[in-house]
Amino acid sequence: MMKSMKFDKAKKALKKYFGYDKFYTTQEKAIKAVLAGKDAFVLMPTGGGKSICYQIPALCREGVGVVVSPLIALMRDQVEALNQLGVRAEVLNSSLTQIKTREVEQKLIKGSLDLLYVSPEKLLTDGFLNQLSQCKLSLFAIDEAHCVSQWGHDFRPEYLKLSVLKNQFANIPRLALTATADGPTRNDICERLDL
Repeated sequence: MMKSMKFDKAKKALKKYFGYDKFYTTQEKAIKAVLAGKDAFVLMPTGGGKSICYQIPALCREGVGVVVSPLIALMRDQVEALNQLGVRAEVLNSSLTQIKTREVEQKLIKGSLDLLYVSPEKLLTDGFLNQLSQCKLSLFAIDEAHCVSQWGHDFRPEYLKLSVLKNQFANIPRLALTATADGPTRNDICERLDL
């Protein structure tokens, strides 16, 4: 019964914020897992709706959803689009001024964000991990998750350190999302992130 109520809330959020009546099968499976507090691995083509797999649960679960992405321009575009839909979203990365960074960090501490997009470099600083430990978190979404794999086409060493999320925030669900991952890469992602 509780699972059904949570998923009904997710469907209402999908309609309210994005105007869609139903999820794709892959989206539905991932969203149900996260709403139940479980981890998920999402492999969908570019433009296939991966972001909904973390945006909707972040809107339905208590706390802020933290999205880790290496793509500064994409983060900025998603935040602008979400803000236009009425979602309280911000970005933290090296493109911000110190004043804007402090402003966003204050919103995070006050609990006035639904989604926060961060670069892996920002996320992994001791100061920021400490800030997160003082916040109510709904989920972690690791976008472009193929970057964690030595078999991936865009390996990023910072992504290897994201296993800290499992250790430091054990009860927070994590999603790994990518559009490109063959069998060995998928296995490597799940193993390295301990999904």
